[in-house]
Amino acid sequence: MTSDENNPSPKDSSRKRSASALHTGPRKKATSSNPIVLHGRHFGRTVFALCNFPALLTAGILRLEKLQDSSIEDYPADIRREHGVFMNVIDSYPGLLDHLTRGEEEDIIHVGELLGKGASGARGDDTKTLKSAVLKWLVPRGQAVIPPLSRNIKSDRGFNHEVTGALLCPAGLDWSDAETKQSLKSGETAVCGDQWPMFLYAGYRYDPEDPWKGLLRSEILIFGFKHVFTSPSSVDKEPKATRSSNASLHGMKSVTPGSLAYIATQVRFSLSSSSVFSRTDTVTNSENFYHSILDLLEDPDESEEVADLMTWWTRRIFPNSSSSQRPISKNSALSKIREKCAALRELAAADVN
Repeated sequence: MTSDENNPSPKDSSRKRSASALHTGPRKKATSSNPIVLHGRHFGRTVFALCNFPALLTAGILRLEKLQDSSIEDYPADIRREHGVFMNVIDSYPGLLDHLTRGEEEDIIHVGELLGKGASGARGDDTKTLKSAVLKWLVPRGQAVIPPLSRNIKSDRGFNHEVTGALLCPAGLDWSDAETKQSLKSGETAVCGDQWPMFLYAGYRYDPEDPWKGLLRSEILIFGFKHVFTSPSSVDKEPKATRSSNASLHGMKSVTPGSLAYIATQVRFSLSSSSVFSRTDTVTNSENFYHSILDLLEDPDESEEVADLMTWWTRRIFPNSSSSQRPISKNSALSKIREKCAALRELAAADVN
């Protein structure tokens, strides 16, 4: 960390918490290979993407002081979530907390800006490459998209095209219905960020009686994830992260809720007709969409379904790292060892009782 060279100074009690940190701040151009910038790139992709990092860090440091005399459980849900993201930043970068607590407000803001540069830079890079890559995933291999779509101009995507319109059509609506299609195309039917599109579902089929069925397990999401994390070439090959892939560079061996929400948001935007990714874009409403996916994946009441979903994803993207989660083959040496160990534990427990 280049900012470690700053002289430590007492905590500045005048630091003030700005607006919610879990919303994007001003757009800044990503530059340099500063380690904090690089960390911000990975953090944005895998934990929390749309974040005002200077505000997050400033508020988090202030809150740590207050938590010496209180519990985080005493705070509202949105603050608890924000603090969770803050602690994730702190825990994922050794020495960062010590540096921030010893520094002045300017140091905190500077580190936040570096993290923000990384996150926004990664988001911009992925938005750019997915814009053209997604066109190869719209129809089965060997088939052509009719009418053809431009690689560089997005105005003919979204509800303006039969294929992208069907993928973006909110689950529960019938894209084949002419009236529904025209209403979506004209904008008469406004689509909010929490109205999830059909492309999130396996086979692009939605079951209103079982809304979890196939959710976030579609082929186009798998392609998008591989494209960003294990290299574009891995989309058509066995999922194996190369030494230079984003996943390998950061030691990523499992799919996270944040990374899944990030890819879903990126793919959704690439299918849309909007040309610029913006949190204030009321057409794509990307920020609301992203938050709604994360809300589900972080909901304690959905933990069983989410755990199953994360295991499913990790086996497909990082098959070599998920062997411990796979069923053990019957009659194998390992299964015999496990059985013997279990039997010994049962005997020990019986002796105690």
